[in-house]
Amino acid sequence: MLDDTDKRLLFALQKNAHLTAQDLGEVLNLSPSQAGRRRQRLEAEGYITGYAARLSPARLGLTVQAFIQVQMTSHDPEQARSFARLLTTRPEIISAWTLTGEADFLLRVYCDNLPALNTLIHEVLLPHGAVARVQSQIVMDQMKPDAPFPV
Repeated sequence: MLDDTDKRLLFALQKNAHLTAQDLGEVLNLSPSQAGRRRQRLEAEGYITGYAARLSPARLGLTVQAFIQVQMTSHDPEQARSFARLLTTRPEIISAWTLTGEADFLLRVYCDNLPALNTLIHEVLLPHGAVARVQSQIVMDQMKPDAPFPV
């Protein structure tokens, strides 16, 4: 079980993964060694699964963000596995979810430009034998950046 101190530690690390044990100790009113041990325990228990840098898509030239809903022709397990394998090979697909409702998959993609998004949809996704329909929504602006989990 997480106590309030653990939750505050997790929230602080989500905002800044560079925090040292000294920094965490100050935030949590703990000694640096206590804060460091708590972080290690939370890592060992799987609450913290890794650390990553957040990159600027615009600076990288990824000017088009879109969400793509994919409806499958069938729910055959092998077709679904084949489609899932395809998703893992495409770097522009940064996350994918299976859904309830009309769409079977929701993909979040970043592309260099609209022709690259068009290529992904018409030359990669639609030709897959399991895909019945694709619907895309291009992001005009992100009103709220990806936020920390509410711990």
